[in-house]
Amino acid sequence: MLSIIEQIKQGKLWDFHGGIHPAENKDLSNKSPIVNAGIPQELVLPLKQHIGSKGDIIVAVGDKVQKGQPLTQGDIAMCVPVHAPTSGTITAIEQRTTAHPSGLSDLCIVIAPDQQDTWCDKTTYADYEDRDPAELIDAIRLNGIAGLGGAGFPTARKLQGGLGNVDILIINAAECEPYITADDRLMRDYAEEVIEGVRILRHIISPKLTIIGIEDNKPEAIKALEQHVKEDDNILIRVVPTKYPSGSSKQLVKILTGREVPSQSRSTSVGVIMQNVGTAFAIKRAIIDGEPLIERVVTLTGEAFKERGNVFAMLGTPIAYLLDKFSYKADKKHPRVIIGGSLMGFTLPHSNVPITKMTNCILAPKRKELPLHTYEMACIRCSACADVCPSSLLPQQLQWYAKDQNYEKCEEYNLQDCIECGACAYVCPSEIPLVQYYRQAKAEIWARSQDEINAERARQRFEAKQARMDRDKAERENRFKKAAETRREEMAKTGGDDAVAAAIARVKAKQAAAQNEKPEVKPAVAAAIAAAKAKQAASAQGATSETLPDNSEMAKLREERKRQARERKAEKEAGESTTSASSNDSKKDAVAAAIARAKAKKAQQASEQKAPVADTAVENAEVDPKKAAIAAAVARAKAKKEAQQAQSESNSGTSVETSEADPKKAAVAAAVARAKARKAAQQAQSEITPEPVAETEDVDPKKAAVAAAVARAKARKAAQQAEAQSETTSEPAAETEAVDPKKAAVAAAVARAKARKAAQQAETQSETTPEPVAETEDVDPKKAAVAAAVARAKARKTAQQAEAQSESTSEPVAETEAVDPKKAAVAAAVARAKARKAAQQAAKEQQNIEED
Repeated sequence: MLSIIEQIKQGKLWDFHGGIHPAENKDLSNKSPIVNAGIPQELVLPLKQHIGSKGDIIVAVGDKVQKGQPLTQGDIAMCVPVHAPTSGTITAIEQRTTAHPSGLSDLCIVIAPDQQDTWCDKTTYADYEDRDPAELIDAIRLNGIAGLGGAGFPTARKLQGGLGNVDILIINAAECEPYITADDRLMRDYAEEVIEGVRILRHIISPKLTIIGIEDNKPEAIKALEQHVKEDDNILIRVVPTKYPSGSSKQLVKILTGREVPSQSRSTSVGVIMQNVGTAFAIKRAIIDGEPLIERVVTLTGEAFKERGNVFAMLGTPIAYLLDKFSYKADKKHPRVIIGGSLMGFTLPHSNVPITKMTNCILAPKRKELPLHTYEMACIRCSACADVCPSSLLPQQLQWYAKDQNYEKCEEYNLQDCIECGACAYVCPSEIPLVQYYRQAKAEIWARSQDEINAERARQRFEAKQARMDRDKAERENRFKKAAETRREEMAKTGGDDAVAAAIARVKAKQAAAQNEKPEVKPAVAAAIAAAKAKQAASAQGATSETLPDNSEMAKLREERKRQARERKAEKEAGESTTSASSNDSKKDAVAAAIARAKAKKAQQASEQKAPVADTAVENAEVDPKKAAIAAAVARAKAKKEAQQAQSESNSGTSVETSEADPKKAAVAAAVARAKARKAAQQAQSEITPEPVAETEDVDPKKAAVAAAVARAKARKAAQQAEAQSETTSEPAAETEAVDPKKAAVAAAVARAKARKAAQQAETQSETTPEPVAETEDVDPKKAAVAAAVARAKARKTAQQAEAQSESTSEPVAETEAVDPKKAAVAAAVARAKARKAAQQAAKEQQNIEED
């Protein structure tokens, strides 16, 4: 059995499925040689003119460039640079419309030619046979060569993928598309250069066999090639029948070798590599002449052109420039310009679109020459499209899924194998633009696949970043741990302290000090803290030493207070010597006080029968200024008395602690307690309002002044007695613990409550004594009523103040505690003294009334 190569050499050809035979119309443009199109006024060079990625711009606006100078660069095989087609100035780098079916714009470099056409330095490889294939492949890439057959695949990348993997090199010279004659004229006019380019490709690939596949409708081109092929070149020129689309890569491989390229694969997978005739010509210019790909052969055809033919057009040349230069006359009803042939081309949105590396034909037909199909009808399922499909697909199924945007089904039916030849649309009786649906679906599928690829790359980058961060963190921790261990080992060797540990301890101490520096606390809290610290210090001192604290300062303070109390008592006894005799008998005084109260009560009842005066009216009447002043003086005296009692209680409590507490701290606690008592007295004085007193015409100002003086004397006497009692009363020896200021305040409140209770009991006992009736006739009813109202108001005010003071203490007062016998006796004595004093005052007032 003969091998494939032997069968090929014997001239065997194969065939592919489908195909059509449209009108060729090649005679319009293949009769004249290739001419130079000239230099336009502006060149627009898109950055992407091939399949792959864009290059990086290496020029700026305003730069002067020379012919052949690279404008972009890239370091990957799928990126080929763009070169300046002529010398000039970069005027703009902006978005311009490019030659694409979408009609969208892309980033372009705009050059204003200087018409000098000055070349830059060239790099040639005339001795290419002595060069390494990798070096030649890199030179091909740097010269910006991509496939000129229409696909635009980077030539260097294709050659690199075929090294060592292919045994057959095919040069595609079929040019099956109607109207296009660029390759035909190139082979006729530059056959020698084309064959030299094939030799360079043979040197790079080193195939077993090289085939030039050309259709039988190009006899002049076949003769030209045969004249320049030598026997030792091992190049076969194989003529194939004219059939569209035999010029497609997969179909031509099947015709020449019988090998079928798998779905979504390239020809290199079956050991075949294919290059276009125009690509071979560009490789020869790049390697031998050192000229990058800056121009290409373009067919200008169609009945709208008066001058039809093939031209060498610079890349970036606006199509409008070619239309004007070669006498284009637009159809009045249907003007249109098509890039490419009649089957695979697309209509331009406007004529300012530039020539690119993939532009091989500009077709300007008239309406009669190439009628428009504007009315799409329903598919009749004639299967004509499936019969002519060269890729053996089901075009009608693909069109339905593409129209329904069911892209999964499109991929399932191998949409990517469609070569967009247009044979299906050519034979469709319903005039359905099938290729347009396929192109749109392919673009959407490609966009989605790119999104998935980008997402996967982003995920991989994120995971790599996380792994790197975790690795760096672990390394830092290990490094810190190792440094700490090394430091501790060094400290252990030198016997010193750990500097880091010491620094941490200092920071903690500083933080603790900052936390202790709180805002100023209340006196009670400060006193409690001071007492606790004093107790702690006392206990610590008792544990370490048995020496007692020095109480000399507190003793001096107590002696000074006793001396002042004795002096005040002596002055009081001297001023009241006239009344001291009558105050000895406590029973008589109590009886007198009871008689006075009975008189007042009877007078009030009598006054209520004659002219009743309500308590509310008395309280709401206008206040006499003098009486208000008297009431205020009485309130201040009471507050002073309470302050003195609290001070005496705190002093007595402090004296108990002298055996255990520090004298300085005890003095501070006592001072705090006195300050608190003064503050309470000031608050009580500020809250006191003058008691409303019924303003009567019978009240004498002199008597009011006398009553105020008597009230002040009572207050002073009560204060002296309380102070004397506090000085003479000593706490039991068992109370050796430090007194808390809060507890001292609570104890004072308990004492006041006990005193009030004892006074109430004494008053009840005095009211139960028989009252003489004879003295009730001498009392003025109105004055008695006023005095009774004032007494009730004062009693209510005093009760409210006592209740408020008891509620303001931090701890509830337990009135159910056992009453101290000594304190109860003292309170009873005070109450009796007040009763006697009130009886004497009442008798004196009665005597004055009688005298008046």
